[in-house]
Amino acid sequence: MKSFFMFVLAIIISFLPGIFGIFFTPHGSNDLWYNALNKSILTPDGWVFMVAWSILYFVLGVSLYLIMKSSKSRQSKSPAYALFTIQMALNALWTYLFFGLQFIGAAFLVLVALIAISIWMARVFRSFNKTAMYLVWPYIAWLVFALYLNGTILLLN
Repeated sequence: MKSFFMFVLAIIISFLPGIFGIFFTPHGSNDLWYNALNKSILTPDGWVFMVAWSILYFVLGVSLYLIMKSSKSRQSKSPAYALFTIQMALNALWTYLFFGLQFIGAAFLVLVALIAISIWMARVFRSFNKTAMYLVWPYIAWLVFALYLNGTILLLN
């Protein structure tokens, strides 16, 4: 039963940036700003972002759970937890900068940092659980795609 609650906690933690982002993602007046931007022809429909992020947050939660479940000491897991926390904070910060403040350039720089931290996190996760590391890579791939989309908006607007 403890393992189940640990899993649920990991999933909830992984969704926190998405919950925070709901307050800033396109709707109402924010939607008007976003819709007026020149975007890449590869920009997916809004529902694709919702589905992709839901899957990615869930997968990150599973990855975190595998780290939490690792038999290594809590102290040795500190770097993994710190990197996970930093990447979650950067993820939320990107949403706030891009949609909330409409600072496209600053958001781009945060996304570069987010990718670097996520790669570092994946490497650290590898020492605890290879599956946890592999589960981070789809997230990194999506972040690289987001960097392309953010960069295109930055260049076109």
